Amino acid sequence: MKRFKPALVVIAVMTIFSCSTVPLTGRKQLSLVGDAEVNQSAAASYKQLLSDPKTKVISNGTDAQRVKVIGNRLATAIQKYLNDNGYGNQYNFAWEFNLIQSSEVNAWCMPGGKVAVYSGLLPVANTDAYLAVVMGHEIGHAIARHSAERISQEMLVQGGGQLVGAATSQQSQATQTAISTLYGVGSQLKLLAYSRNQESEADRLGLTFMAMAGYDPHNAIAFWQRMAAQNKGGAPPEFLSTHPADATRIANIQNLIPEAMKYYKP
Repeated sequence: MKRFKPALVVIAVMTIFSCSTVPLTGRKQLSLVGDAEVNQSAAASYKQLLSDPKTKVISNGTDAQRVKVIGNRLATAIQKYLNDNGYGNQYNFAWEFNLIQSSEVNAWCMPGGKVAVYSGLLPVANTDAYLAVVMGHEIGHAIARHSAERISQEMLVQGGGQLVGAATSQQSQATQTAISTLYGVGSQLKLLAYSRNQESEADRLGLTFMAMAGYDPHNAIAFWQRMAAQNKGGAPPEFLSTHPADATRIANIQNLIPEAMKYYKP
């Protein structure tokens, strides 16, 4: 009789019973870490970042106000959708939206709704709709629990053992360890490919979220074309990138717009 290693049995059982569902897309995902732990860790990191003397938070002015207004419109629309579809009690987000002085063309959303927009993004996202494209996409990562999912994926890549045990005890150090080893030797390409799937799912969610908030999702095509123009000569090959190639992303977005438009009410 063939015997199974205890660690493999534990992983198999946890994989079967530790699943959650992504709102709107309906995709089943592995979830070995609790939302409370991940969100608490993210909130602490966000607070630390904002209080760092090296971080310049832009609190006043038109741009800072744009970030907060657009962010709050998205958050209100998203929360309504979650409540109306039975997900409301699963998302206790404490939303924050801040503009940070930086030349980097970027924005992100931590688990729990902690959002940062870098001022370097604003010349590209120079309309409210363009900014809603980016913020909706980044919020999509948080709503889809991609951070927790990637931590869970890393735990399985590491073979279960200590990391799986630590996850069930909800020790924040285990979460931090998993994050720091997401791109470990031997698992890099697998995890990067998985991240591309997350990026595509965040595009889908972001389009719908911006539509719910009253921003026409057709603007996403023009925005990503503007972003593509920024990447010429510097974009890595798609198979080594955590993001879809520009042409791939734009084509996917064109296919997703009809779905998002069902939620659009100008």
